[in-house]
Amino acid sequence: MKALLDTHALLWWLFDDPHLSTTARDCITNAENEILVSAASAWEIATKHRIGKLPEAGDIGRLLPMYLRQARFAELSVTVDDGLLAGSLPGPHKDPFDRMLIAQARLRSLPVVSIDPVFREYGVTVVW
Repeated sequence: MKALLDTHALLWWLFDDPHLSTTARDCITNAENEILVSAASAWEIATKHRIGKLPEAGDIGRLLPMYLRQARFAELSVTVDDGLLAGSLPGPHKDPFDRMLIAQARLRSLPVVSIDPVFREYGVTVVW
């Protein structure tokens, strides 16, 4: 199975945070699964760290490619189709990072590893 990590799930994995559910942790550690990290998550981490909303990110923003290689996570680029869908999604949800992850998950039929219920509202399967 392929699964896309929401940004908080990625950070909780990297920080070994106990908030990461057992189901999410099992999905990530299952060697048969391909775990994807969106370029949108890198953008979110760097942005939130820069503006002070994610001070605990520390060097993760600078060293994220290394952390992804060590964890054997695959990078997921943002495409024009992703951007078009993210920008045209209905509803009041305004978070551009979530909207991009929703678009990427929908276009690729990927489940998202996330505690956030907003993904289900857009018809995305959630692993948590």
